[in-house]
Amino acid sequence: MWRRLRSALRSLRGSPVAPPHGGGGRPPAAMERAVVRCVPSEPKLSLRFVLPDGSARHMQRDQAEPLGRALARIATNAAKGHGKAGKKSKKARAEGSAEGEATVPAVRLFSRDGAAVAEEVPNAAAWQDGAVLHIGDARYRVERNPPALTELSLPRSLLAGFPVCPKVSAEFAAPQHCVFRWFREQRPASGGDAAGEAWVETAAAERVFTPSNALVGLRLKLRCTPGDGEQRYGPAREVESSGPVEAGPGACTFDARHLYTKKVCGHDSVRAVSYNILADTYAQTEFSRTVLYPYCAPYALEIDYRQNLLKKELAGYSADLICLQEVDKSVFVDSLAPALDAFGLEGLFRIKEKQHEGLATFYRRDKFSLLSQHDIAFSEALLSEPLHKELCEQLAKYPLVQEKVLQRSSVLQVSVLQSTTDSSRKLCVANTHLYWHPKGGNIRLIQIAVAMSHIKHVACDLYPNIPVIFCGDFNSTPSSGTYSFISSGGIAEDHEDWISNGEEERCSMSLSHPFKLLSACGEPAYTNYVGGFHGCLDYIFIDRNALEVEQVIPLPSHEEITTHQALPSVSHPSDHIALICDLKWK
Repeated sequence: MWRRLRSALRSLRGSPVAPPHGGGGRPPAAMERAVVRCVPSEPKLSLRFVLPDGSARHMQRDQAEPLGRALARIATNAAKGHGKAGKKSKKARAEGSAEGEATVPAVRLFSRDGAAVAEEVPNAAAWQDGAVLHIGDARYRVERNPPALTELSLPRSLLAGFPVCPKVSAEFAAPQHCVFRWFREQRPASGGDAAGEAWVETAAAERVFTPSNALVGLRLKLRCTPGDGEQRYGPAREVESSGPVEAGPGACTFDARHLYTKKVCGHDSVRAVSYNILADTYAQTEFSRTVLYPYCAPYALEIDYRQNLLKKELAGYSADLICLQEVDKSVFVDSLAPALDAFGLEGLFRIKEKQHEGLATFYRRDKFSLLSQHDIAFSEALLSEPLHKELCEQLAKYPLVQEKVLQRSSVLQVSVLQSTTDSSRKLCVANTHLYWHPKGGNIRLIQIAVAMSHIKHVACDLYPNIPVIFCGDFNSTPSSGTYSFISSGGIAEDHEDWISNGEEERCSMSLSHPFKLLSACGEPAYTNYVGGFHGCLDYIFIDRNALEVEQVIPLPSHEEITTHQALPSVSHPSDHIALICDLKWK
């Protein structure tokens, strides 16, 4: 604790932080720092500085308050600090307050050009970057909203050959402008323990670091200096890994696929990925370990291990769009979003109601900007949105089915993206995960009917005639009613899926949608391969009128999938397989 306090004091003292690696240097007359945090959306600003006696001060003042009141408060604080530092004798205290009054220092604020700032100026306007605060003889350089790290952490599990992506949160700074320096633990000399901790800087100076096999058994340390892209840097922070780098699993199922995706597509193409990544909330159950995946080594089901594989797999696809299903909220916030951000991808998340997992859509920032989001929960939209009124009235005729539909927590994520190089090119990107039960074909038909109506509203009404890319785990094989409905544009009321759970739950209705959709990756033999089942459940549907398939990245071979019997395994992080294709505008 005391070490952290001393570190905090040091960060407030000394000259403004110069660029790391020696750039900039120390100004001739070094001043203490007065750090001001002033955000327009907040009523108060904060001011932090260290008095000459070494005591730290942290003040909160109204932004609209006149500067004179803040300066008077600083003077009072400085006098109190001086009084504590020089404890007077009883005789001195008895001599009256005249001496005490004399110890109150003069406090003034001067602008960057040396002019005194008037005391009636509001705090928000007075405390500008580069101003100089005088407290008696002490001088403080004002740093207004300097770059600062609010969080810096490393993953719990580190594997040789797999990227280490730190979680970096900053204020008045951006990760792409921060400076990263990586260190490895000094290996103990043979025949004895190393004397104290020693760290050796690695050659890497990037945000993402991939440890080599030579670092197995050693811990890592990261030093990050926040920057704002305008040559301003804040105090550096360090974080050490909680454990050493461990050996990786060797060849993974996605290694051969990365040979096709080494580079990002050109601006006329879009590489899309759809992937159910297996939520930790489902992988870490006794049922999963003993019944669903008994063939998988327990450590390979641990989320920390699987995240290493997932981050390497997803980063290696160099994708423009990534639609993920079964994404734990904590995995998105703490792992995937920071990692993929480092590779140029922006992430959006929609959680399922009553669940800890949901959907995530990532898009490449230098190719697309986000225009709008139109996410829905199927059950909620069915009841509340006018465009589903007819379907809702039809469903009401079948109360058993209606009840099941409304109990489901499934959601649809819809994002409208615009090309950064051609504003006429927009995309409606939809992502979903339909009801899972093998006998739930009728439920899935209702869910997909809601989805298609909602996508029609977005892609035809709100943004007329923009192309659709619809990704997801549809829990439907190519012979199902759901697949037929999506790809053909309609389904008859006598389709066998309306009685998928028996005559008692018959739900017959005719459905249609206006889109011409094509499964971009075709109908693979399987996209889900577990001990008791394998089949094609995942798809990337595209608007065949506006997009065409350039290439489909081959799936892993059957031999690769079954090396460890089934999925997941030590070399594959999910029970599903990612679908990847390159699309081209027509």
